[in-house]
Amino acid sequence: MTMIFFFMLFRGVFAQQQPNVLWILTDDHRYDAVRAFNKMLTGDEMSGLGYVESPSIDRLTQMGTTFVNAYCQAQGCAPSRASMHYGRYPFRSGVYEFEYHNDNTENSYPHLPAQMEKLGYQTLHIGKLGVRLRTIKDGKAVAPHMYQTDIDFKTLANEGLAEWGKLSLLKEIDGQPLVKPFRNIKYLKTEDGKYHFFDKTLETQNPQFAGMAQEIYDQLDLLRKHTPKKPETVFSDGILGGVSPRPAGKTRDGYYTSAWIDFLHHENEDFKLGSVSFKGVDPTKPLFCHIGYDFPHTPVLPPEEYRNRFQQYTYKVPELTKSEWAKMPAQLKRQVNNAYSNDFTAEEKQQMVQDYYAFCAYGDHLVGQSVDAFIKYSESKKQPWMIVYVNGDHGWKLNEHGAYSKFTPWDVDSHNPIVIVSSDKKSFPAGKVIRDYAEFVDIAPTILSAAGANIKKEDFKYLDGMDMAQIAAGKAPKRDYVVGESHAVTGPRAFIRTKDYVFSIQSRPDKKRGDNMQWARRASYQELDAALYHIPADPHEVNNLAYDKKYEKIAMKMKDKLINIVLGDNRAEVNWGKGMKATGTEVFYSNFAPGAHDYKLKIK
Repeated sequence: MTMIFFFMLFRGVFAQQQPNVLWILTDDHRYDAVRAFNKMLTGDEMSGLGYVESPSIDRLTQMGTTFVNAYCQAQGCAPSRASMHYGRYPFRSGVYEFEYHNDNTENSYPHLPAQMEKLGYQTLHIGKLGVRLRTIKDGKAVAPHMYQTDIDFKTLANEGLAEWGKLSLLKEIDGQPLVKPFRNIKYLKTEDGKYHFFDKTLETQNPQFAGMAQEIYDQLDLLRKHTPKKPETVFSDGILGGVSPRPAGKTRDGYYTSAWIDFLHHENEDFKLGSVSFKGVDPTKPLFCHIGYDFPHTPVLPPEEYRNRFQQYTYKVPELTKSEWAKMPAQLKRQVNNAYSNDFTAEEKQQMVQDYYAFCAYGDHLVGQSVDAFIKYSESKKQPWMIVYVNGDHGWKLNEHGAYSKFTPWDVDSHNPIVIVSSDKKSFPAGKVIRDYAEFVDIAPTILSAAGANIKKEDFKYLDGMDMAQIAAGKAPKRDYVVGESHAVTGPRAFIRTKDYVFSIQSRPDKKRGDNMQWARRASYQELDAALYHIPADPHEVNNLAYDKKYEKIAMKMKDKLINIVLGDNRAEVNWGKGMKATGTEVFYSNFAPGAHDYKLKIK
């Protein structure tokens, strides 16, 4: 009896020592959509483009510590989210873009939720995950359960709760059978419960439904992605603007928030989302929850009340100039052409910007609701707590450099502040602003340290990042630069950014993993397709100085440092396999400059 009592007492004290952790991540979220970040960076609360509002995130910055110069490691959803979950750079983990990968290589290490589970946490994920992890069983790559409880977007889509998504299987519409069934077909769903599918093949095969896509296109005032080479149609992929077919709170992101609140309100009880049951929180365990919001990722569909409010503002839209285009690297030109918006009409540009910032404002409201519910739960249980708010897995262009979308090392795509709010005000003081560099690889070690892990031990040596509590206290090594590498869309490109300069190159000749890994060491400078921007004189990064003789020494120094880090300091590449069949486990290494990544780079 005595041993049982002490065991229970130990568990109770241990739970109180470990904070509940809420990690919130948004998607395609520009930092300038948040007034507090703008104030910290420019002195003006509003974006350089115009009006924004963000009361909930602003409040977080007042409650906690803001790492305003945090940068993502890759400017695409999947590789960026992998870097956060693994605490590793893409060039160390081998996850560079949207590839499915496995955890069965000699280069595989536990991901963040698995480590939190080992530390005694109940783990929960809600919303978008975006980590394309597989594990090999019986020779096949299967999806592991990264989190103990997973309330993902597919559940909402198949249950018909969201205003947009994909149905896994569609055989009939309004009781009328289709000529052929459709799998993973996209839809928009209005408040009256009606599905609106936008698929050209569906309408061609089933002429009784002709005009369905046009009807919802007109009803929601949609602006779909298009370029000069791909004119807009009612079937075009991607929605850059429009009004939500559902009211605030009844959207996909709204259901993430209400599901989170339901989870907290149903202690050790089941609750339902549609027909699917989930078990609520276990208050005897510390809680680790990751909410992956979709906003403001496409489809950009703010609820009507938000959209109407932002339509009264006129925005100053950036324009691509001939001089910028003439000096732009070929690799980045390809990305701009893939999402070219400079030739949009003035009305289209205004809609794209207005609806984006309106969507951000709606999402800000949901973040506030989730945060308040979490703090209320934790304090009602007299449990310590910590919130890690990450403003976007990367950024988003609103005609900067002539494009929408992301995928480039430009600041607008890669600069994503992080706010940490904690009941432990010594580690993360209220209202403190940290201007030293932070990186997305810091998120995992920061959360693990707060949870009680000793990240200095050998078991955690695989982590590339730092504990942000140590950065806030001035006890961590000071970074002179941040680095990253992404292969998505543009092809392989790596970057290194200091306070005064950002430099990037094509890092590999192609995407063939493990083949010709040191190509950049032998390639000519012209082949590297370099970009160099002097940030104090050119904050919007439009004047490429990489081939200007006056900056040759700076460019060469940054080039050598970048190549030594991303290609020569324990680089790993894996041929994971085709598509979802990620069964490749052979790791190819390049380690000609071990220790090159020392955070030091002095440039005069």
